[in-house]
Amino acid sequence: MSNQETPDTIYAEFKQQVNMTAAELEKWLTTEESRSVGQDSGDGESIGHKSGEHIIEILRKKKADLTEADEAHMHKVHSYISRHLAQGPAHDVEHSRWRYSLMNWGHDPLKK
Repeated sequence: MSNQETPDTIYAEFKQQVNMTAAELEKWLTTEESRSVGQDSGDGESIGHKSGEHIIEILRKKKADLTEADEAHMHKVHSYISRHLAQGPAHDVEHSRWRYSLMNWGHDPLKK
């Protein structure tokens, strides 16, 4: 985390980039598409899928109840989404592994 990034800026970036609700993300994580992407974390579940579960917890908390671990995860989510948005496919975004992976991290690039 850089010196410019306060808990408030990390929270603001997270809220700006995570454009799925806790309910939308929870429903998405139950799909085969969600489970079909991502790097295995070592126990058969992808890193992104686990991240999505933590994001749901964060979204359901009040800002005042967020922990340092939540803050660190919000920063990780912001970094991941920022990097991946720059790498999008030229065609068939809707059914791409790229979109599915971003959605595991709480960001649907097709959602306005």
